[in-house]
Amino acid sequence: MSEIRDVEWSVHDITFEGRLAVPSSSPKGAVLVCHAWSGRAEHEEAFAERLASQGYVAMAGDVYGKGVRGANNDENEKLMTPLVQDRGMLQARLTAALSALSEQPETEGSSLAVAGFCFGGLCALDMARAHAPIKGAAAFHAIVAPAEPFSAGDIKAKVIAFQGFDDPMAGPEDLKSFGLEMTERRADWQLHSYGGVAHAFTNEAANLPEAGLQFDASARDRSYAAFDAFLTEIFS
Repeated sequence: MSEIRDVEWSVHDITFEGRLAVPSSSPKGAVLVCHAWSGRAEHEEAFAERLASQGYVAMAGDVYGKGVRGANNDENEKLMTPLVQDRGMLQARLTAALSALSEQPETEGSSLAVAGFCFGGLCALDMARAHAPIKGAAAFHAIVAPAEPFSAGDIKAKVIAFQGFDDPMAGPEDLKSFGLEMTERRADWQLHSYGGVAHAFTNEAANLPEAGLQFDASARDRSYAAFDAFLTEIFS
């Protein structure tokens, strides 16, 4: 059984809270899990616990503030949009969350990685783009577009993205642009695109096909298996 506890930190007088999962064995590495647009939720917390069961310290992070959650799509949009529009503010909050993870006694000396879902996928990609001290970044059904201007130079972290080909929030042209961006910045990158798969495919609660949101167990399982191999590679 992994140990679960809450971790707090502050940025600009705002308190944030993550949910930390610690493995029972010596950790192989540490992973920050970035949340979707509604805020830290059961999906990210369960993913962190899954990682802890595999031997990693993992924390479901927070960029909205302690206890701040969206209750519907309108609220979610109001929470997410200011951070998508101000990537510098978003990066400051992500950097603080990563520091909070790295400062835990169980992560001393551990290598770091970041993973995220939807808006959290954008967060993970932005951390690689902004040269955060991570070994790798993984994005699941992410918003893949970079901010302009945001950062420059070669991307050092390894990058992997898992996208549904039918995702209305990141269509084929967006995926092509993402690949060109990663190539231009000399990243070690991978893109896994799943045919017939929509947005939010890892989330069992996603069931709005008319809006392009649909859980897909096969795509989830394939992406998780590839992510497990990615972690083994970057932490070896």
